[in-house]
Amino acid sequence: MLAKRIIPCLDVKDGRTVKGTNFVGLRDAGDPVELAESYSAQGADELVFLDISATNDGRKTFAGLVGEIARKINIPFTVGGGISSAGDIGALLDVGADKVSINSAAVRQPALIEAAARNFGSQCVVLAVDAKRTSDGWRVYMNGGRIATELDAVAWIKRGVELGAGEILLTSMNADGTRDGFELELTREVSESVSVPIIASGGAGSMDDFADVLVRGKADAALAASVFHYGQIGIPELKSFLKMRGVEVRI
Repeated sequence: MLAKRIIPCLDVKDGRTVKGTNFVGLRDAGDPVELAESYSAQGADELVFLDISATNDGRKTFAGLVGEIARKINIPFTVGGGISSAGDIGALLDVGADKVSINSAAVRQPALIEAAARNFGSQCVVLAVDAKRTSDGWRVYMNGGRIATELDAVAWIKRGVELGAGEILLTSMNADGTRDGFELELTREVSESVSVPIIASGGAGSMDDFADVLVRGKADAALAASVFHYGQIGIPELKSFLKMRGVEVRI
């Protein structure tokens, strides 16, 4: 059995780590380089860096900051935000990213997923999906949750995997920042629908929440931000707890 992964997420805006609730109400959470170094030392399995305003601002991810973080850590590093071409992906991999997360650009031009997988390998391509529960079911949103689409989240994820995505970063916008628990039903449905690893994101508030999404939600990894940034949950303590609950993790 593959070990489940614990992944801190750095949502970065204007060079600072921030966190909000349901994608709004952002507040400062610290220096991204210092946080990255700390999480690597604490035993995080991977790190995700999302430049959350790059796409909406119409600019590229801050490659300099990505490179600085990459030099400070020794764990797999996924970077997203403002990526719109295979060239953008190559530039981020060149400065130290191990994988790239694409969201809005993939919705606008699905062929980007194919090009990325062909040029860099599916293992480098993480399809990020911001999903919101609506009266019409789970819908995909773009531009940091600002723009609604007509895409059904599960159908879009299936298509993304067919096009070459090697991993899915699934965020429930409804649960994001609430600390009320991950969205188990959607996560389980996605996990059972595709063969690639699923990273669950949005709603972590307790150690039990992590156990629930990794076991009942069948996620391969659990991503969180505020509970780590503000010290509510320590990564070593979380992994020990999960181990006691029978969840296979790397200690």
